[in-house]
Amino acid sequence: MVDFDRRTAFRVFGTAAAAVPAAAVSIPLLTACADQQPSSETPTATPRIDVHCHYLPDFYREEMVAAGLSKPDGIPVLPQWSESAALDAMDQLGVTKQYVSITSPGVNLTDNIAAARTLARRVNEEGARLKTAHPDRFGFFASTPLPDIDGALAEIAYALDDLGAAGLVFETNFNGTYLGNDVLEPVYAELNRRKAVLFLHPTSPHTACGTLDTGLPYPNTMIEFLFDTTRTIANMVLAGIPERHPNIRVIVPHGGAALSVLCSRIDALGGRQTGKDQPLRKALKQMHFDLAGSPLPDQLPALLGVADFSRIHYGSDWPFTPLTEGRTNAEALDNSAQLAGDRLADVMRGNSEKLFA
Repeated sequence: MVDFDRRTAFRVFGTAAAAVPAAAVSIPLLTACADQQPSSETPTATPRIDVHCHYLPDFYREEMVAAGLSKPDGIPVLPQWSESAALDAMDQLGVTKQYVSITSPGVNLTDNIAAARTLARRVNEEGARLKTAHPDRFGFFASTPLPDIDGALAEIAYALDDLGAAGLVFETNFNGTYLGNDVLEPVYAELNRRKAVLFLHPTSPHTACGTLDTGLPYPNTMIEFLFDTTRTIANMVLAGIPERHPNIRVIVPHGGAALSVLCSRIDALGGRQTGKDQPLRKALKQMHFDLAGSPLPDQLPALLGVADFSRIHYGSDWPFTPLTEGRTNAEALDNSAQLAGDRLADVMRGNSEKLFA
């Protein structure tokens, strides 16, 4: 297996842009279109709490571009984001409250530990500002400068005690440090002590597996994000993290990625290695899941076979999922047979209210 720098992985599909000096790179934005503008359309009918959505403050966008990450994970452009646009998107999607997070590539954009600590503090204070300005509309998951353990512990304390963060966001790997790595044990111990919510978000894998042999520049978000989520959850479970730290309330993104399909295989082979009976299937019953992405028609039925229904939550993935697509996904969930009756209100709102109570 080839091991290479995470920032190289982020630029697998954007090497030409990455070769341009940072000072010469303009910040790419989605061009204005009806999908990004305020709409007079009637919002989707079911009130929702959104646990999977993102914010991109201007200073964070500028830091990404300066680090050569104007096309992170192979996406062609960074979407537009603003406080007012977020509120409008929420209204259009029927979202009463968002729990925003910084997405991939997180805050560790270079090898500079001090810079990662500073950027984590800035994005967390911006999340707290949104929460203070609109307490009924915004909550946030705090970022940390992992794999810097000391910096992460300090930021966890500040974010939870002083800023009122709803929890933490971890990428699926930090420069190749996957979430079952022993080096993270002090961080898990602290999160377990606090009974913290830990929202996971995929990033590019720390391996040279981010291309399809077609000659086309598929983004890592299409396939590799889901595989890296599956990889890191399997790593956590087989390393015994959920057993040692049962108070951490983990949210697995994108409908559990490929975990529901691969659960039996991982349990058979991983259980044989660890001497445990169905370690993944048991752990998945204790984890939470969001429905960002494309949960229907395939993923939600499979997820219901391994997850506790009371731990499934709505997620829009806005602004990386455009509003038109977000509306389509939300309406499909509203009308799905799997969420008939009281189940719909639980997934869209009730389960999240209990999680963050």
